[in-house]
Amino acid sequence: METSFPRVHPRAHAPARRLRRGCLFLLAAGLIMSGCSSASSSSDVAMAELPRATPKELVSYYDQKLRWRECGVSGFQCATMKAPLDYGKPGAGDVKLAVSRKRATGKPRGGDAVGAGARGGGATKAGVRDGKAGKQRLGSLLVNPGGPGGSAIGYLQAYAALGYPEAVRARYDMVAIDPRGVARSEPVTCMNDRQMDAYTQTDITPDDRRETDRLAESYREFAKGCAQRSGKLLGHVSTVETARDMDILRAALGDEKLTYVGASYGTFLGATYAGLFPERVGRLVLDGAMDPSLTSREMNREQTEGFETAFQSFARDCVRERDCPLGTKSAADAGKRLKKFFTTLDRAPVPAGDGPGGSGRKLGEALATTGVIAAMYDEAAWPELRDALTSAMRTKDGSALLALSDSYYERDGDGTYSNLMFANAAVNCLDLPPSFSSPDEVRKSLPDFEKASPVFGEGLAWSALNCTYWPTKATGKPERIEAKGAAPIIVTGTTRDPATPYRWAQALASQLSSGRLLTYEGDGHTAYGRGSDCVDATINTYLLEGRAPKTDKRCK
Repeated sequence: METSFPRVHPRAHAPARRLRRGCLFLLAAGLIMSGCSSASSSSDVAMAELPRATPKELVSYYDQKLRWRECGVSGFQCATMKAPLDYGKPGAGDVKLAVSRKRATGKPRGGDAVGAGARGGGATKAGVRDGKAGKQRLGSLLVNPGGPGGSAIGYLQAYAALGYPEAVRARYDMVAIDPRGVARSEPVTCMNDRQMDAYTQTDITPDDRRETDRLAESYREFAKGCAQRSGKLLGHVSTVETARDMDILRAALGDEKLTYVGASYGTFLGATYAGLFPERVGRLVLDGAMDPSLTSREMNREQTEGFETAFQSFARDCVRERDCPLGTKSAADAGKRLKKFFTTLDRAPVPAGDGPGGSGRKLGEALATTGVIAAMYDEAAWPELRDALTSAMRTKDGSALLALSDSYYERDGDGTYSNLMFANAAVNCLDLPPSFSSPDEVRKSLPDFEKASPVFGEGLAWSALNCTYWPTKATGKPERIEAKGAAPIIVTGTTRDPATPYRWAQALASQLSSGRLLTYEGDGHTAYGRGSDCVDATINTYLLEGRAPKTDKRCK
């Protein structure tokens, strides 16, 4: 069963058989987003920036010095940063946040005091003399792969600090912080591994009241587990709070302004930072952008349409092959065959073998759907998906499709889950109110979702029910983000992106007062580092020289 809203950078999790260059695999993290009210239109309310002066009760956080240490991964240093659990009550306790960095290989900046405090905007100058600095270091480049729930440190250590262009790594300290509630930063926990296995297999296309009640009960049990195991932290893992943590980190690193590359959900995090601290925006790249003005139901439906668009692209490619398991007639016919296969699995799951991750498990409709969706994030995974579908449909061997699903959920071969899905739900359910108030409301919305995607619509609609039973009331709401006065911000959108539809990038770029839309005409989730010389050159020039496109730009 999917959780909510996939938003992770494909380099942070790469489908099963491929090189795991980032944390591991995947897509953005839970399938659909969890949240917003059932209102039918997006918000016209703009996010308000925070006061520029640092409140006196936060001064000690901004003045803290990070104590860097070796952390077991060659070339990387780690530290622990403190932030208030509740920004409204800074004296009520702290959260400890894990930070990692890999130092730039270029020359130090003149007068740079790395690690010195930079309270309320920073005392240390950026030291950037574009076009004249040669190999001088430019400060820190913070990265986030998305989620919510993706480990930024895992992404940094496995991909970004090794796979970003050499020129970028030479001139920036590559830095990541695991957001509160994620991975190394006091992770949210909701279920044990056995319970998660059962949860992910719950029927997401209930046929009658009994199955509907069972699905609703699974969401209740998940939410109850989160409340019992995660305590007070569960109410303080919002995107706004994480964005404020990023500003404390910026100061602790000694940077006057924030330089940042965020992918998928990371674009919402970066845009939120810009909305709260526009004058502290340095060079921001928001790749695979989200539209923060949408209600959750709008977001869920539009993302459902995005996955349908991606599937149609995959299907057109598949039906050209003589051995396509979905037939060779047309993409529309392929969709019908896949939907029929899902229906068959609903009645009779197929064995998944005894290999890694198998152990007698079976592939049912929920896990098969997740496996297919996982492969939509990167067109390089399409051959793997064809093989997996061939095995499952023709020889009743579900092991390969199950492996794709497991990579999506970050389930290791020994049956151990990361906290990705727990954090994903916790952040989503806090950021926006629930999409639906009841199962009956979901059922009434099914025609709209099935119109958006005949293949995935039903399952994704029911997946949006998860926050209905959440124990903590949402603290966020849909807002436009304008960030008036911010430096130019590059917003990247891919035309056939499954998880963050292209129109979201268009919307965010138009909302931001200094937004520049960079369009990639292609498939897959996000654009930077995916093979387009045009996209990469544009972003690299911006990061290294500070030159953003003067107008919107289109790349292939």
